[in-house]
Amino acid sequence: MKKLLLAILFFSTAYYAQAQVLLGIPQVVNYNNEQYNGGIQNWDVEQDKNGILYFGNNEGLLTFNGRYWNLYRLPNFTSVRSVGIDSRNRIYVGGQDEFGYFYPNAQGILKYTSLLNLLPENMRKLADIWGVSIVGDEVFFRSIHAILHYKDGVVKSYKTNTTWMFMGTAKGKVFSQSADSGLMIYDHEMWKPFCVDSVLNRSGITAVLPYGGDTLLVSMLKKGLFLLVNHQLKPLKTSLNQVFLNERIYFATQIGPNLYGVATTSGGVYIMNKQGNLVQKYNYKEGLQNNNVRGILLDKDKNMWLALDDGIAYVAINSAVKSISPDRNKQITSYAFRKYGESIYIGTSNGLYRAKINTAMPDLSYSLANFEEVKNSKGQVWGLDEINNQLLMAHEDGTLLVKDNTATPLYSLIGTWMYQSMDNVYPSKEVIAGTYAGLQEITYDGSRFINGGRIAGINETLRFIVADSNNPDQIWASHPYHGVYKIELKPDHKSILHTTLFSDRDGLPTKLYNYVFHIKNRVVIATTSGVFEYNTSSKKFTRFKLLGSALNGVPIQYLREDNDGNIWFVTNKKVGVIDFHRPQGKNAFSILYLPELNGKVVGGFESIYTPDSRNIFIGANKGAYHINYQKYIQNITRPNVVLGTVKLLGNKDSVVFGGYFVNKGSIVAKQDLQEIPEYVYSLNSIHFEYASTLFEHDKNIKFSYQLMGFDSEWSAWGTKSEKDYTNLPAGKYTFNVKASTGINNESEVVSYTFVVLPAWYNTIWMRMVYVILIVLALRLIIRWQKKKHIKEQERMSYLHQLELDRNEKEIVRLQNEKLEADVNYKNKELSTMTMHLVQRGKVLAKIKEVISAVIKNHDLNESSPSFRHLIRLIKDVEKKDQELDHMSVHFNHVNTEFFSRLKDLYPDLSQNDLKFCAYLSMNLSSKEMAQLMNVTIKAIEVGRYRLRKKLQLKPETNLYEFLIEIARQKTP
Repeated sequence: MKKLLLAILFFSTAYYAQAQVLLGIPQVVNYNNEQYNGGIQNWDVEQDKNGILYFGNNEGLLTFNGRYWNLYRLPNFTSVRSVGIDSRNRIYVGGQDEFGYFYPNAQGILKYTSLLNLLPENMRKLADIWGVSIVGDEVFFRSIHAILHYKDGVVKSYKTNTTWMFMGTAKGKVFSQSADSGLMIYDHEMWKPFCVDSVLNRSGITAVLPYGGDTLLVSMLKKGLFLLVNHQLKPLKTSLNQVFLNERIYFATQIGPNLYGVATTSGGVYIMNKQGNLVQKYNYKEGLQNNNVRGILLDKDKNMWLALDDGIAYVAINSAVKSISPDRNKQITSYAFRKYGESIYIGTSNGLYRAKINTAMPDLSYSLANFEEVKNSKGQVWGLDEINNQLLMAHEDGTLLVKDNTATPLYSLIGTWMYQSMDNVYPSKEVIAGTYAGLQEITYDGSRFINGGRIAGINETLRFIVADSNNPDQIWASHPYHGVYKIELKPDHKSILHTTLFSDRDGLPTKLYNYVFHIKNRVVIATTSGVFEYNTSSKKFTRFKLLGSALNGVPIQYLREDNDGNIWFVTNKKVGVIDFHRPQGKNAFSILYLPELNGKVVGGFESIYTPDSRNIFIGANKGAYHINYQKYIQNITRPNVVLGTVKLLGNKDSVVFGGYFVNKGSIVAKQDLQEIPEYVYSLNSIHFEYASTLFEHDKNIKFSYQLMGFDSEWSAWGTKSEKDYTNLPAGKYTFNVKASTGINNESEVVSYTFVVLPAWYNTIWMRMVYVILIVLALRLIIRWQKKKHIKEQERMSYLHQLELDRNEKEIVRLQNEKLEADVNYKNKELSTMTMHLVQRGKVLAKIKEVISAVIKNHDLNESSPSFRHLIRLIKDVEKKDQELDHMSVHFNHVNTEFFSRLKDLYPDLSQNDLKFCAYLSMNLSSKEMAQLMNVTIKAIEVGRYRLRKKLQLKPETNLYEFLIEIARQKTP
């Protein structure tokens, strides 16, 4: 029977430890091997000064900077079982038959340095290196066969007769466990016995930790926890002993002055205090992807990283924001909260849930809580209010009174939104409920609430109602689509005396989406453009003066004043708080947003419950959230930003920066500007990766960047953590990046300076060549221009001469034409004169006839008509003779050239022959020629014949045409 009772006690204790869950669960993020592209199993985890994490992984050393994972393999491609980081940021690792360290080269890229060659070749078969311990500048590596001590470039090996089962550090000392010698301590280059308790022969140690004073806390794989006092082991009796015996402790570490983290092989992680009481527990049920935990790290933000047998997990145990799941079996939405008695009640879309809590805890999220559904509460719960020490539940079925785990209806059928006490003195005798169909009165008779019935006069659904502090018969209410109501009740509060509806005509931005609240002893309206209050003088709504212009233009859907006078608000599913205890600038307050809750609150049905600054409850689409606002303020830290990989983009991307700034062999915070990297122009496209090791805000952190020399201003804030620049011109550039978690909380700027070299055809040497070539080209051009100019001058001279010749010829031609015209003119005159001569001949003939007639008639009297006629004819003949003399002179002048040409061709021609030729060229008939020459026609014919003989003309040659041809010939 005694054994049975012990067994029952064992299993009941184990079940109780397993079944108990915390009210608030911090953020748990799991990473699987597909995300980090490494092996499934992870053995150890460490963090360096920059916040970068290092995991011992089955495929090598895994690093994580908040956004990007990188895997670095060992030379023999074995697993990394252990990791340690010294003060110089060297990452020491232990693998299989391999140990050494990773350290960045001049380009900031991690490179591995093996220390195996420091051992004699016959000692290099080490199997797995299971532990790395660092004290000062001394590094210890543990395999089961040897402990290796690395100092000042020398490795010393320590062996045991059996096996080395454990190695770790505590209080600046290195401890180890030998299978045959118990717990040992390293002292002056020797391993000395420290504890030889027999229990050490039956189980391996997994951790030695500081506990208090000279006492150490020792964890064992199969035996649980012990205190090491005066070199003696004493079992530490805790409520978790049976759990640890059952689930086995693989690793333990101190995570706070009074807290320890215990990793088990099958139960996840337990966080306990020095007394052994469970504080927190995280396993598969709480969100871990695997319960076999190999390593624990408390990072610089005091949050926890776990190396799992399958994957990696991040647990934000120090976060002030935690999630609450009233029902872990299904997704529910939370709308209302109330701490009542020793319990916390949460109204959800699926009823009311209750959990008993330890109200003595300042932060209720650390209280163990097992939720159960309150009876008779199925359906939608809209509100919870404690009035007169009784809990009222606003439900879709009406109003119910809640006591312990049971809800009792007060009235039904009318869905109820909320309650408003009409008295400022306890106990409140009257409560007004806003319902689906107007207002409902609830009265209190000193011991219980009584349904007072519906208040007649309004049938609108009123989800927001506020009692006017200055008028006990006045209620303000709002409808999101109609506007704001001022409701005046009759003295008995059984009906409505008067209702006034306010809208955009009364100072509100719009009649839509107005919500009434009681803030700072005032009735205020949350609107689409900030917060307004009613001005009784102007009977208009004006902006809430207390907030100044802080929320002007900001759409507000919810307001809640906490017990410290701070105002919590919701704007478009973003939660913020107006903190009057942290003035900023000219304002008596500061505004702080909680980006962790962005998009998680219930839109249109926002709910915030504020019992105190350490316990703020917020309704969410999935469960609820608990905020320790006091801790949240303390945890606000300036974000950091780390520059990750920098790659040059080309046919094959090349890494030119690995994420570490190195100066003279040491890791530094900023780039050494004395050695700026230079990249050839063919690789002028560059890729930057950046991140922040503020892991808790991973989803909310935003980045802004600028490439000085290319970008004129900083980029807009965004979540993207990489940037590409392509086809950069030659020049010097500085890439700047910064991170932010919200307003007025930015990181320092991290910079990376580089130079894009000019293309080969744009270098200084090529520019000098270009200058030389240009000078030579100019000289050649000048010489060519000179030659061309000379040739052009010669050509112009030649053309000028040709032009002169052409002009001279043209002048000669014009002169000849003029002469020819003169000749033609004179020939015409000559022809005219010739005709006159012919006419003279006719006159003479006529005279002859007249004389003959006179002779016949014997009429010789001077007065006779015949005689006078004869005299007149004679005068005409004399006149004609003068003209004949003139014609003779003119004839000779005109035909001088013709005569000269004939004389040259035919020297035998006489003057008479020449005259004869001239008459012939004038195409005179023989008769006309006979008259001119005063000879007979026969004599003319004879002259023709003689002339043809002298000219040696053939019979068929026309004499006239022959002479004309000679006359047309030009004098050479």
